[in-house]
Amino acid sequence: MGTIDLLAFVAFPYLCLAVFTVGHAYRYITDRYAWNSHGSELIEKKTLFFGSYLFHFGILGTLAGHATGLLIPQTVFDMVGIDTAADTALAHYGGRVVGFAAFFGVLILLARRLFIRRIRLMTTATDFAVLFGLAFVTGVGTYDVFFGGFHVLDTIAPWIRGILTLQPDPGLMAEVPLPYKLHILAAFALLAFSPFTRLVHIWSVPLFYIFRRPLLFRRRVVA
Repeated sequence: MGTIDLLAFVAFPYLCLAVFTVGHAYRYITDRYAWNSHGSELIEKKTLFFGSYLFHFGILGTLAGHATGLLIPQTVFDMVGIDTAADTALAHYGGRVVGFAAFFGVLILLARRLFIRRIRLMTTATDFAVLFGLAFVTGVGTYDVFFGGFHVLDTIAPWIRGILTLQPDPGLMAEVPLPYKLHILAAFALLAFSPFTRLVHIWSVPLFYIFRRPLLFRRRVVA
């Protein structure tokens, strides 16, 4: 285990998670009125609809798949009758669907920002950095799930759980192929960058609408 492994798979993830946590709190306190997605749907809707739908479907499915497959130990799946082979197959085939959707969706959103002049003029350097970052993370991840074929349940999965339980073991990442490492490190970097971008809108999902009391409208009768 070398210094680079310790920096990449112990220090760097914790640094990114710290910036992610503190950065969001600081941004909310100091810049609350800019806490939104700064949408451009009033200028162009058609391309945005297809790109946004594909991306959000893919990225939400990807996050759910990562959380399920990497954070839940295989022993839990064994108890409900899902063995390692079934778990791996589900991750591979499901990952191909949601990974491709996320990657293709972000490419549409990036092309929209690049080739529609009115959208490009209102796009900041930070917006482009986010889109290129998302394209890289989802692109490498999609490549891994289509062509990687690496078994992650005994390597990446316990390493991730070790990071969250404050017991990191960088030795688990020694045999992981480079594309997988690039995907992981780029994802952590994007997490650290997210508090300073429009990605903060992920915390603004209006879930309270589901539970709020219905609004009543009464017709005013003029005597």
